[in-house]
Amino acid sequence: MFNQLLFIWIVNKNTMEFFEQLSSKYTAHSRHINDLFKDKLRAEKFSLNAADLYLDYSKQNITEQELASIISWAEDNNLSSKIAAMFCGEKINNTENRAVLHTVLRAPSTTKRDVLGGIAIEVEQAEQQMAKIVDEVSQGQLLSYSGKKFTDVLAIGIGGSYYGIKVGLSALHPYHATGLNVHVLANVDGAAVTEKLEKLTAESTLVVVISKTFTTQETMLNALAVKKWMLTALKSSDAIEKQWFAVSANVEQVKAFGLKESHILPMWDWVGGRFSLWSAVGLPLALAIGNEHFQQLKQGAHAMDMHFKEAGFSQNMPVLMALIGMWNRNGLNYQALAVLPYDHALRALPGYLQQTDMESNGKSVSNTGEKLAWATAPIVFGQEGTNGQHAFMQLMHQSDDIIPTDFIVALNGTSELVEHHKVLVANCFAQSEALMQGKTLEQAQAELVGEPPVKNLAAHKTMKGNTPSNTLLMNALTPESLGAVLALYEHKIFVQGVLWQLNSYDQWGVELGKELGTQVLALMDDNSVEHQMSDSSLHLIKAFTENKKL
Repeated sequence: MFNQLLFIWIVNKNTMEFFEQLSSKYTAHSRHINDLFKDKLRAEKFSLNAADLYLDYSKQNITEQELASIISWAEDNNLSSKIAAMFCGEKINNTENRAVLHTVLRAPSTTKRDVLGGIAIEVEQAEQQMAKIVDEVSQGQLLSYSGKKFTDVLAIGIGGSYYGIKVGLSALHPYHATGLNVHVLANVDGAAVTEKLEKLTAESTLVVVISKTFTTQETMLNALAVKKWMLTALKSSDAIEKQWFAVSANVEQVKAFGLKESHILPMWDWVGGRFSLWSAVGLPLALAIGNEHFQQLKQGAHAMDMHFKEAGFSQNMPVLMALIGMWNRNGLNYQALAVLPYDHALRALPGYLQQTDMESNGKSVSNTGEKLAWATAPIVFGQEGTNGQHAFMQLMHQSDDIIPTDFIVALNGTSELVEHHKVLVANCFAQSEALMQGKTLEQAQAELVGEPPVKNLAAHKTMKGNTPSNTLLMNALTPESLGAVLALYEHKIFVQGVLWQLNSYDQWGVELGKELGTQVLALMDDNSVEHQMSDSSLHLIKAFTENKKL
């Protein structure tokens, strides 16, 4: 026990010292990114291809020597063995004693069998069941209770049972191939339920409920509301058996809800919710894009998996993005990360990455329970370009805060409006340049020569620049390229969690609000029940229960 604690102390001390060195190095240099481009080969040196994606990280404020030192540090901290441990199924989720094997769901059958052993049969059966559902529904072989062909699918879930489906549905809209209209419902707000149901006809709607425990409060409340709506419209409980599917680990609970066992697809504890799109959780997406495109999505992710697993760290896209992100977070003390996809179809990606990144690494305690002495996950935000240019990017250009940015864009658009896409791409490239270059007072003053004098106007036109960014290119937004992008960020987050020495695969921070929510609901019905609420919350509860005019 003493030796284990001594090892932990040494590792933590070395990591803390390394982060302190990162910070002091930057303070000593105090340089501008523009100066790094005195090396005419910088763009070539600081870029690479992987899984049909191209990453330009030359606008990061880091030198070759500094990057090499971080790569060396990652190697010294056994990153390679941690990557291998994940892929071979070791229980790296130590607080829940679980393996982390979402990657195996997009791997070939031989890999599944090598890693999963006997469980591989269950996984392959689930894939076959899912593919059969997609084929039978889209071809009109599986019909509704009243014999109608399904026109719509309503997916009910929340968190990881929602975000991946949402980003896939919007990103791959040009690849919707089955004729089914797929809708997602996560918000527990009754207005959201009503809005969805107004668009649907009960006798031609297929429902998919996604919940590992089948007890998630928001999901089950929404499921009950939709069930009531359907039973009221069709007046037969057989409609639930015919038109409802579930993805869950709690088979008995699902059957008690009214579904037959043949309509239940499995979930496994070695697949975390926010990494579960590749499992049967992806059924609603597959119902929209078809089996072939869903397989292509998984193939793109697998290509990135193999790159991540096999490439040396100096040419490993997820590793480089992770290490540069740590350089920005721990060396330069930048607190946020903006994700700006210049593609309307990728508008849901920033929200997806908010969950994937901050729910994974938004922690301050190590794997072994010690308080960490360094910052971890950045605050992730963003939206589609060019909308952000007319909103929060004002702050990014002219406040004192430097916010590292990931720009994402496809070289070829999906619409016939070629000029629109050209302007979109031009804006993407220009914004990364503007965030880096900035505008000095002298430049602003020079621009105003000959203009009517306005006191101090030049000062209002200065921009600090020196904001680091990555630019991620793809030829086109396809199922394969989307799969590669999602896998890229999954692995980047994993690497950062390993090197920050935390568990990226639990989410205990979600639980306290749920526990207190139960108390609030009880107090709304009976204000004498035992509780832990503050006077503030009690007054808010009273305002709701008495419902007086404010």
